[in-house]
Amino acid sequence: MLTRVQKWGNSQGVRFPTKVLEEAMIRVGDEVGVTVVGGRIVVEPTQRVRGRYRLEDLVARMPADYEPQEVDWGEPVGREAW
Repeated sequence: MLTRVQKWGNSQGVRFPTKVLEEAMIRVGDEVGVTVVGGRIVVEPTQRVRGRYRLEDLVARMPADYEPQEVDWGEPVGREAW
């Protein structure tokens, strides 16, 4: 497949056919990572979990001596089941 780099305002862009996006499992509006590897531009989907953060990044920020604790939130209210 051939396409052209086109100018949009002060930026440049490349349009991807729907079939290419489907094969890459990328949808319109998805966040993608763009890198240059060996002189080639690589566009790949990011591995985000529920939005802005990746689970691996959040876990890596936890202190090494972290000990989880159970928190008492009080008695059930309404139709909560414990």
